[in-house]
Amino acid sequence: MSHRRLLSGLVVVYLAAAAAPLRAQAPSDKVPIVAAVGCLVEQGTEWLLTAATEPEPSIANGPPAGQPYKGPTAGKNTFKLIGVSEFDLPSHKGHTLLVKGLFIKATPMSRLNVTSVTMVSTTCATPPK
Repeated sequence: MSHRRLLSGLVVVYLAAAAAPLRAQAPSDKVPIVAAVGCLVEQGTEWLLTAATEPEPSIANGPPAGQPYKGPTAGKNTFKLIGVSEFDLPSHKGHTLLVKGLFIKATPMSRLNVTSVTMVSTTCATPPK
């Protein structure tokens, strides 16, 4: 009986020790999904979101259809938009958009790897001074 308890105890200790590195290696530097609102501008072959709001944590999906956007529409940021081939950006050039995507902080310009695009207005808002 004592051998079984000892063996059971060793198995529990072994399993706990084996699981510890897995918990310690949990990804802490995940790329966050954010939302930002700004003016869509084409610059050469690149798309930029200019006069953009601060990126706010968000979910990947856009807002439900038919619901108007109620937040700020302009800010002081510029983001390069990447992964845009799935979206019809030329039809939104010069519009204020709500863009959601993976936020990639970088210098000189941070990027948004786009997951959704929602038109807020057919014109661009004046950025705050």
